[in-house]
Amino acid sequence: MKYSAIPTAQSIVQHCRAKDITNIVISPGSRNAPLTIAFAENPYFTCYSIVDERCAAFFALGMAQQLQKPVVVLCTSGSALLNYYPAVAEAYFSNIPLLVISADRPVYKLGIGDGQTINQQNVFENHIRYSANLKQDVSHATNKVLQYRPEWISDKEVSDVQQEVQNYNDAELNLALEIALTTNTPVHINAPFEEPLYNTLSEPSIAPQISAIPVKVEDVISLEEHKRIWNTSTRKMVLVGVNTPNIIANILLEKLANDPSVLVLTETTSNIHHPNFFNSIDSLVAPIEMHTNRELLFKKLKPEVLITFGGLIVSKKVKAFLRDYVPEHHWHVGGQFANDTFFCLEEHIKVSVSDFFSEMYTDNTITKSDYFTHWNLIKKNYEQKREAYLKEIPFSDFLAFEHILSAIPNDYTLQLANSSTIRYAQLFNINPTVKVFCNRGTSGIDGSTSTAVGASVVSSAPTLFITGDLSFFYDSNALWNSYLRSDFRIILINNGGGGIFRILPGKENSHVFETYFETRHSLKAAHLCAMYGFNYITARTSVELQDQLGSFFKVSSRPQLLEITTPTLINDKILIDYFRFIS
Repeated sequence: MKYSAIPTAQSIVQHCRAKDITNIVISPGSRNAPLTIAFAENPYFTCYSIVDERCAAFFALGMAQQLQKPVVVLCTSGSALLNYYPAVAEAYFSNIPLLVISADRPVYKLGIGDGQTINQQNVFENHIRYSANLKQDVSHATNKVLQYRPEWISDKEVSDVQQEVQNYNDAELNLALEIALTTNTPVHINAPFEEPLYNTLSEPSIAPQISAIPVKVEDVISLEEHKRIWNTSTRKMVLVGVNTPNIIANILLEKLANDPSVLVLTETTSNIHHPNFFNSIDSLVAPIEMHTNRELLFKKLKPEVLITFGGLIVSKKVKAFLRDYVPEHHWHVGGQFANDTFFCLEEHIKVSVSDFFSEMYTDNTITKSDYFTHWNLIKKNYEQKREAYLKEIPFSDFLAFEHILSAIPNDYTLQLANSSTIRYAQLFNINPTVKVFCNRGTSGIDGSTSTAVGASVVSSAPTLFITGDLSFFYDSNALWNSYLRSDFRIILINNGGGGIFRILPGKENSHVFETYFETRHSLKAAHLCAMYGFNYITARTSVELQDQLGSFFKVSSRPQLLEITTPTLINDKILIDYFRFIS
């Protein structure tokens, strides 16, 4: 086994190993060679080579999303690091422990016109939980240190100065990894390396000081007042955003589902299911927006107590409703952060979701109310109308999603792209055995495919990725790697542009709209599939789509992509008319 001759590179690797950080996503470069060699030559680590740094960061993010533990993404110096930024921001707002390690030039080579050199220290300042800027070793390339920064050594012994550097770097590495591991947030480690970069040793030359992660003692929080308010409120709304599966015990889900004073509104990404829950929020709210008694109905829906847990909320309609019809109490339960999404957050209750609801139902008190009964009848009504509407409409995005989501086999992992994809998925029931994920931290389209590919590599179940055309073609380099599993599936809904813009206010049919908003195109995925080794299948009608879905998920020797061509000009009308129809 080989070790880098540079002490800092040895330290980083040994710290990662000690903290059981095993997955390393590497983009090629020279300045990061000490770390590339050190990780790749050590059989303890599993290394992946992803050329495109933006794809690499999202690939690592997808892995960390599934594993719920830090994954390293490693790059060379210069603009390579900046390509990580979209994924870093997504990890920051989604509470995903992405561990960014960047190789840097020596500080004395910054600002002098050297190539591949930028200001890397604190480059993610506004979207990172911690930045560790390591010091440069003085025992390596000592002659250059004496030439360019003699004051670092002055009249001291090189070994003494190197020990100071080692102590500082160890402290920074311990802190950075502790934050990543205990808060599930991204951290950045920036390591300056002087040439020579490729020298190796057969044994490590240092023994870094690695501290154990301290055991966190949870504060005891009294929930007596919360329970009093809970038990005396007749309208309680539980709104669930992004969640990893199995975050709350089934017995508590049953209590919530059978409480007549509670409405549970779940997003597709909540991974929480029950027949009594409201899993199509927009289908509940949109008809009220269009109703002549809008004010009266919204007041009837308005909760006295709003409980939120999980990550960010997709539905714009429920955000608008709760901002206009403000609940008396809004508590966010669990998690590292609590967003004041509705401008009425009263408290962030930092206990687990299961512990909170266990406490609310300790006395098995059920408040008498018609809150659930009333709105559940309305839910059943719109579900019946949705079935009727699906029988009336022509082939379109809306109908395609109904076919797709009803065909997904049990126990799949479902990755959704952003924009229209996640919003259409919100309108339908999804098999409760399917685990659903989407990059909702920043809600960007830029890395959806890369995230899905990375997630699929470590998922214990087959992965289906559903995407729109702009998102797919934007991130097509995601398929440029050798880690695609044969059970990986992509469904590409190609309506010839950004169809989501057609349902937004201010849309008009003009050259400017089609070119700069909708981004009309005629691209198809066939050639990309041929280049990256995918089986390529197409569908243009309901009959073709249902026929293709019948065999699409069967075992194959290669990954498969199903491209569905839908009309460009009618999708917006069909979606808007759906809300009118169920009203």
